[in-house]
Amino acid sequence: MENQIGIDTPQGIRQGEELDIAKLKNFLNQEIPDLQGEISISQFPSGFSNLTYMVAVGTKEFVLRRPPFGANIKSAHDMQREYNILKNIAKAYNKVPQPLIYSNDISIIGAEFYMMERVKGVILRQKPPKGVTLTPALMRAISIATIDNLAEIHQIDIEKYKLKELGKPEGYVRRQVEGWTERYKKAETDTVNSMNETATWLLANLPMDNTPSLIHNDYKYDNIVLNPEKLDDIIAVLDWEMATIGDPLMDLGTTLGYWAQEGDPDLLKNFSLTSFAGNLSRQEVVERYAAQTNQNAQELLPKMVFYYAFGCFKIGVIIQQIYARYKKGFTQDQRFANLIYMVYACGQCAEKAIRSGQI
Repeated sequence: MENQIGIDTPQGIRQGEELDIAKLKNFLNQEIPDLQGEISISQFPSGFSNLTYMVAVGTKEFVLRRPPFGANIKSAHDMQREYNILKNIAKAYNKVPQPLIYSNDISIIGAEFYMMERVKGVILRQKPPKGVTLTPALMRAISIATIDNLAEIHQIDIEKYKLKELGKPEGYVRRQVEGWTERYKKAETDTVNSMNETATWLLANLPMDNTPSLIHNDYKYDNIVLNPEKLDDIIAVLDWEMATIGDPLMDLGTTLGYWAQEGDPDLLKNFSLTSFAGNLSRQEVVERYAAQTNQNAQELLPKMVFYYAFGCFKIGVIIQQIYARYKKGFTQDQRFANLIYMVYACGQCAEKAIRSGQI
């Protein structure tokens, strides 16, 4: 039934990413004493970072998150931090799954992990969900709701909800540029000139930090859960692993980096449903965001070249890190075999924006 109405549904577990069912069941019996029924585990097939599983025990369903196999980037795969972020944000924003359990006992499934409630809904991944027709009018409504929701996140009162402890906003932009450049160098497997040149340009053109806000840092269609009965209604935002307090335009820039449109490399257009007819263009995204945050769109648009170029670069680094793990044999997932071409595409988009002065 779930597939028929487009609800995001787990599938079989990829080879090499299995979990120990018996140990996990024993752990859950201790943590949730009233659990009854057989346990089954399946895996949500998309995503390239932390691994996401559905754990069903009888009639109850949970989502389990753990780091990818072979990952050694602690700051990017800190399960306890992600769990605590969800707990803190839930007080200020009701579109997050309820976190339930965290464990650092690696004897259970081989890594730290946490579990949260499952939010059933539609997620727009690389292909339209089964049974869902994405008309231009619907895509436009979804894209508008997506940007309005990002603006809502950025306008959460971080003082009122005591969220400032989630990050260090002073010097955020510089730290991000330097940090992602360092990560790229450590994961580099091929010489991608556009990525290296973008890193140099970003460091030489750092803007002043804007007023800090809560930022998601990986905000895109496949991290958003839509209401199956009304697809332009966002019911949850997932994957808060990189959330922090920082410059909101850096967050918008990352979203723009994922926001493929006409004229972009086919690899990127095939990777995101933002390329479907009806979606806001990147310029319209900025204009909509400006309207929702009481900013002047014509002043904001030229500034966004830096943040969009950074977004493209950061996404390229994330993909490069995953590709490097594949090259080293830490994962057998064949989806990763050609990711180097995505790195080239990200660098190409950043370079194009820098040269043209447009997003």
